[in-house]
Amino acid sequence: MFETDIFNRVYNITNRPCYLCARMRRGYLYENAKKLGCNKIALGHHFDDVIETILMGILYAGQYQTMMPKLKSTSHPGMELIRPLYYVREKDIINWADSNELDFIKCACRFTENNLKDENNSKRMKVKRLLEKLREEDKTIDMNIFNSSKNVNIDTVIEYKQNGERYNFLDNF
Repeated sequence: MFETDIFNRVYNITNRPCYLCARMRRGYLYENAKKLGCNKIALGHHFDDVIETILMGILYAGQYQTMMPKLKSTSHPGMELIRPLYYVREKDIINWADSNELDFIKCACRFTENNLKDENNSKRMKVKRLLEKLREEDKTIDMNIFNSSKNVNIDTVIEYKQNGERYNFLDNF
């Protein structure tokens, strides 16, 4: 365990404090992992996080991207990020934790405590509720969302970005 003042540093940030906090925490993990001689950090994102993130990007950020199971750090050379629970369903993790009498913290951030007292108002919770409704109609909705990230037909995409460069369908029209 390492001590940090990240939660205090982002508390008064009004523009995307959760994004900034996550980036700072990841940076802190990378730095401390390096000091310990490690070349990877492992995060606990699971399958439901992946599909929720895809939908959140589409609905709230106007972008299509997914959360990768493994990637090389661009800001910490020689370091990688892995998500070993990538294909594990959230309910399975909760069931495992319950059967082992474990509790997980949601977020230790004062911003979340004070500004999202009703966590049902967070964008992630809204997407979770939307998915619950969609599952009532179609039990394959989660896999359809996930598989959409593996079935992208570039010929039908209006514009995309690759390696920092933008490409438009009109470039080859």
